[in-house]
Amino acid sequence: MTDDSTAARTITVANAGLDVLEHVLSYYIRTINIAVSRDLDDKLEGLEVARGTGKITTLLLVDRHPGIRPSVIAQLILRDRSAMVRLVDHLEEEGLLTREVDEQDNRAQGLFITRKGKELAETIRPIVTKQSREFFSDITDEEHRLLVSILGRTYRRIAGLTGEQRTGA
Repeated sequence: MTDDSTAARTITVANAGLDVLEHVLSYYIRTINIAVSRDLDDKLEGLEVARGTGKITTLLLVDRHPGIRPSVIAQLILRDRSAMVRLVDHLEEEGLLTREVDEQDNRAQGLFITRKGKELAETIRPIVTKQSREFFSDITDEEHRLLVSILGRTYRRIAGLTGEQRTGA
């Protein structure tokens, strides 16, 4: 049952309010993640890495670190083994990377970029960089650097990285 004061008021997006979520950082992070992912997918439309998560990071890491193991990437992108296998299978099917048995440990595989994968990595790097800054155009460059620093520190903690390691190296 509603009282007369709320019954007369129509609830809209503009006046709904977020209850306690108004002050919960994780709510904003989750919601912005959805919006930024949609925007990036629009910018990458037609490319093999559009739609889905982990493909861009995997491609760029394999390009930067030939022979990297899927388990290392899985830790960096917070994926379990089965999700990582599906992701690598997809990128391999698209002709973007290959797997090779590690010479020192024949149970392990290293990932290597293909020519097609390298060309795609070179294509998407500037798109990803530009999209990220444009999406957050309402914040200053200094705020952007600060936010990247804060979120990067939290990311390194949850990914199990030390403070000395940097994800962009």
